[in-house]
This record gives sequence, C-alpha cells and structure tokens, in this order.
Amino acid sequence: MLKALLWDVDGTIAETERDGHRVAFNLAFAELGLDWGWDERRYGELLQVTGGRERLLADMRTRADAPASTAERETLALRLHAAKNRHYAALVTQGRIDARPGVLGLMREAAAAGLRQAIVTTTSRSNVDALMPRLLGEDWRTLFEVVLCGEDVARKKPDPEVYDRALARLRLAPGQALAIEDSTPGGQAAQAAAVPVMLRPSVYFPARELPEGWRGWFCGPQQALSVPVLREHHAACTALAQRGV
Repeated sequence: MLKALLWDVDGTIAETERDGHRVAFNLAFAELGLDWGWDERRYGELLQVTGGRERLLADMRTRADAPASTAERETLALRLHAAKNRHYAALVTQGRIDARPGVLGLMREAAAAGLRQAIVTTTSRSNVDALMPRLLGEDWRTLFEVVLCGEDVARKKPDPEVYDRALARLRLAPGQALAIEDSTPGGQAAQAAAVPVMLRPSVYFPARELPEGWRGWFCGPQQALSVPVLREHHAACTALAQRGV
C-alpha cells in the first residue's frame, strides 16, 4: 500500500536547471573573473554528474585553463559553488523559477489524502530553502516530514543513500513509498533502494533519452497527476516487481 511520496526537487518540483542553476553558475564564473560559460548543451552534458560542486570539478578536468592541482580545483569549486548558490537564491527571489504544472496542487491533495511526504534531493539545502518558501509559502515544511539534501549524505544520486535515509527516517519499507523523479540518476537511485518510481521527463531528461526499458517500467502516464493516478502507478510498479520484471 502506498503510504508516502518521496520528492526530488530540481527538474521534478520545478524546472530549475536551464534558467536557474545554469544561469547562476555563469554569473558565478563572471563574479570570480573566469572567462567560462555553460551553454544549454554543455550544461545538459554535465547534468549526468550529480551535485553542483562535483559538476564543477568534472568540467575543470576538461579545461586547460583550470587550476593544475587537485587542491586548487577543490578550493575554486567551493568558491564557485557558494557564489552560484547566492545567485540562484536571487533568481528565485526575482520569481524566475516556477513550479511544474500541477505539482503544488498534487502535494496538497496528497496531504489531504493522508499520504506522508518527504523531500529527497542531493541539491544543496540553501537551494531548497530558497525555492520551497517561494513556491509554497513560509509554512512549506508542514507538508514534509523529512527534508534530506546533499549535505545529509556522503554519496549523491545515483547512489541510493538519500532514499535509504529517507525510508529509515519515515520507518517505511521501500515498497510503501513512491519516488517522483525526472532524471536518469534519480531513477537509478530510487531503483537501487527498491523504491517504485514515477519518472516524469523534464527539459534536460526528455522521454526519448530514458534508458531502454524504463518507459514502461518507470515513466508515469502523461495525464495530469492526481493521488488516484499515483496509487495506480504504485500498484502497477509493485506488481511488476513481484513478477521480477
């Protein structure tokens, strides 16, 4: 039986990546005097790496003008990431990022139906604290029993650690929850934790790019989401898992 929804944030609750985080990274590069920039294509490639600091380090490994030593790169990545988070918070405050259609209503419908909810993301806590009050109001935490962010885990998605921790905090078995994700790494993390997934494609993770076999197993129906739709999808995922599919 479905008892809880486990929400990813970036790309799932809101389309934050292209016009939020990417723009903020470019502002951080300029602030630190770096002649670097991530266009939409390059940022899409880097999204295969989870975590902003980790993304920066991955990009530096391809740059001839990046610091030579690992220690220097780590220091620069920390400075850039802190600057990026400040710029991202400013973009959110300016109203540049909206929730995906139907998401906020679904959260309230789920709460009214007695479903427990958690935020299960590996983005920075400061990003969550900037975005969620803007979307749901200052009392947004009343909707979520658990809020887990990148600082709460040693290993980010696609590692299942954040899902394992959320289940432990909620005292639920994996099959009693439904993960709502938009990306391949997020879906892999939930799958590794044995949590059924509704994977809703986003700007950077369109349905055509999902791994072969995921579209029927993980990808939710394209109709408007509602609690009955979630329950139906969860039951279908559970039945497939029981058959070993």
